[in-house]
Amino acid sequence: MSKHKNLYNFLVTGRLGKTAVGKNSFKSEAEETTLLMNPPCGLFADDMSAEISPELPDHASIMEVRLQAQEEEIILLKSSLADALRRIHVHDQLLPLIKQQLVATLQPKCQYSCSHKWQKPLKRPLCLTRALDMEQSKKESKGKEIKLWQILMRNVRQSIKMFIRGRPITMYIPSNIQNYEDLRMEPPSQRLELDWVYGYRGRDCRANLYFLPSGEAVYFIACVVVLYHINNRTQRHYRKHTDCVRCLTLHPDKVRVASGQTAGVDKDGKALQACVHIWDSTTLVTLQQIGLGTFQRGVGSVAFSCADSGTFLCVIDDSNEHMLSVWDCNKGTKHAEVKSTNEAVFAVEFNPSDSTNIITCGRSHVYFWTLSVRLSRMDGWMDGWMDKYKKPKFIQCFVFSLTGDVLTGDSEGNILTWGKSAADVKTLGKGAKGNLKTLQIMRQTKAHEGSVFTLCTLQGSALLSGGGKDRKIIRWSADLAPERECEIPEKFGAVRTIADVDDEELLVGTTRNAILRGTFSDGFVAIVQGHVDEMWGLATHPSQNIFLTCGHDRQVCLWNTEEHQLDWCINLEEYGLCADFCPNGSVVSVGLSTGRWMVLDLLTQDVISDSTDGNEQLSVIRYSPDGSFLAVGSHDNFIYIYNVTENGRRYSRFGKCNGHSSFITHLDWSTDGKHIMSNSGDYEILYWDIAAGCKLLRNRFESKDREWASYTCVLGFHVMGVWLEGSDGTDINALCRSHSERIVAVADDFCKVHLFQYPCPKPKAPSHRYEGHGSHVTNVCFTHCDSHLLSMGGKDMCILQWRVVGRGSGDSRERLTSASSTSTGSPEPATYSNQPDACLNQGVLNLGVGTPFGVTRHWEGVARCL
Repeated sequence: MSKHKNLYNFLVTGRLGKTAVGKNSFKSEAEETTLLMNPPCGLFADDMSAEISPELPDHASIMEVRLQAQEEEIILLKSSLADALRRIHVHDQLLPLIKQQLVATLQPKCQYSCSHKWQKPLKRPLCLTRALDMEQSKKESKGKEIKLWQILMRNVRQSIKMFIRGRPITMYIPSNIQNYEDLRMEPPSQRLELDWVYGYRGRDCRANLYFLPSGEAVYFIACVVVLYHINNRTQRHYRKHTDCVRCLTLHPDKVRVASGQTAGVDKDGKALQACVHIWDSTTLVTLQQIGLGTFQRGVGSVAFSCADSGTFLCVIDDSNEHMLSVWDCNKGTKHAEVKSTNEAVFAVEFNPSDSTNIITCGRSHVYFWTLSVRLSRMDGWMDGWMDKYKKPKFIQCFVFSLTGDVLTGDSEGNILTWGKSAADVKTLGKGAKGNLKTLQIMRQTKAHEGSVFTLCTLQGSALLSGGGKDRKIIRWSADLAPERECEIPEKFGAVRTIADVDDEELLVGTTRNAILRGTFSDGFVAIVQGHVDEMWGLATHPSQNIFLTCGHDRQVCLWNTEEHQLDWCINLEEYGLCADFCPNGSVVSVGLSTGRWMVLDLLTQDVISDSTDGNEQLSVIRYSPDGSFLAVGSHDNFIYIYNVTENGRRYSRFGKCNGHSSFITHLDWSTDGKHIMSNSGDYEILYWDIAAGCKLLRNRFESKDREWASYTCVLGFHVMGVWLEGSDGTDINALCRSHSERIVAVADDFCKVHLFQYPCPKPKAPSHRYEGHGSHVTNVCFTHCDSHLLSMGGKDMCILQWRVVGRGSGDSRERLTSASSTSTGSPEPATYSNQPDACLNQGVLNLGVGTPFGVTRHWEGVARCL
């Protein structure tokens, strides 16, 4: 469904593209290799303390996936056939009625015309009489056709057809629209401003947290670099990146910041260009863009030089060779470049006292580089390592001591001290020839159980180390004697990085995407928290400024939009995929990945009801407007309906909606709570009469004027314009209409959030587009008063809170009626014929038919009657 699924598709089928029933494949093998070697953010759990060795599925798994793809195609064909049969049945029922109306309307006029003709015989030559009679007959015949067309137009049903992947989707025009072709689509007057960013990317990135003299912590998640004032609890955002930010470093002047991003791909599979932005943290102005189009796949590590006041910037990209390049920060030009290693590189730094010395570390290596006209490497240290010390699998981090030594932390839990000593050419090998002195291991100190993930130097030559497995932070003296230590709570994960605030107070980034603030004596509390895996479930409270999220990390989290903090979080046994608040606001229902759903008390977090429907995952769960019913949409193609009593605390099965030929994706209740509109995975729109016993409404025309309490279905007449030309049915993951019914927000598969006018029933409707997510946007939802919009990324594990600014006017139905009666044109002019005879021959007015997406206006029954 998103660009991240392309990698899995490549591993299974050998070709990139959408899922087996999705979009066209990418254009070139080079682009396939680009995505494979540079997976998007969060695709792999990157602990980096263990070797990553993905394995291809075996032959049986490949066949299972291909078989599943064929089954989905069969389901799609069956659904199309069922839709065609339903339409034929409706046409057959209408045919006798239309014929009767035609006979009753035309017969009196024909009789009058005949009698009138015989009462007035013509007195002219026979040949002229015959000619005039033939001409008059033609005029009368044409007049009858026009009358026939007008009669048919008054009696048949007007509808719109949209095509997705070649399948027609019929949507009926509401009665209050008199002239559909005159509707004018405009972008909404409201706009979005980024208000808050929830989350931090500590799971698979390192050295990504710094403290500024302004009192702000700077870190990143998704495509946003966040500047969070830890005392005022306010945020500012640097948003010039076009894809996920991967690395960060602070200039020696403590003002300028460099941030590097991944390359990624666009919606057409075309590789985007990675780059490094150098920007001012005070004004958020971009000062320099480094290496656009130079770095392959992305930027993994960056570092400023210190000895020359930050003249140079060192960059390591994510190519196979992990190219190491040095750039002039002021000119933006490349100074030197060299291939570093085929192994993963975790960190790069300049020697603070000598800008010609650079160190890199990573898997199975520490390299010391010398910068002159070109970069050269000394790499003979490995030979001497095996004689005295156990060679670690990963060198995770390093820092420079005040004495000029280098301290490294490795996956064995050791801190190694590297100092200068006389070089032994026989021991060090040819890489050390000409260097009488080089860095050698002088000392090994056991620091942690498991990996040493980070090292941080403090004023006065003290040292901090952060552990992985033991989750400890240890303070060391200058001679590496332990002074103090503390252990962070297990729920926050291991220590990823440490930032010094004032030599006592610390900021700690963790592997479970949290930032902690505290001291050794007082302990640590979380000031930033987030999910640690893909998110899908999102619901806002009906009367309070809170919202709930759930996802693949098995966490259910309740957030406060005013305080911008996590109120509570509980862990489940299974994935949470959907959620909805009861209208009374006291309980919330959560749908899980196994067909199980539970109801939670907001105050106590206790489970007050627990049920299971089928054994497939649940995709949508929604209460009726009055809270008397609960609808549960499942991947087993059914919608389960429950009676709700005792203020949302007691549930009993009422019925089951059976009629969809694919899994349920979205559903909405009518304002009277008696009907449901639902979408399915094969792009089907069905309507249900719940009060009549979950009955499927075969005649969908009867639902064209029904009002809906919410609008989250991605397929429907009122939201048809949100689909772009050439769209796949999976390009839009979610949408949400505001409570004022003035705007609709859309979450797409290409990391964008769109804001449309509501309703938007015409193709190519204009919208405002907003960036910030680094992965497919899985859900969007307005707060109860429409003051904010919440959007949720999938693999980027980021929640963005947008402030809605600007005012709209008028009710949506009034605006729609007014536009249809007063507009004289449309920004998207339609191409169709105005002639009745042309319409009679074709039975269709074309409004930009295309493949796989197009729109046509139909008068059903015309062609069949004629």
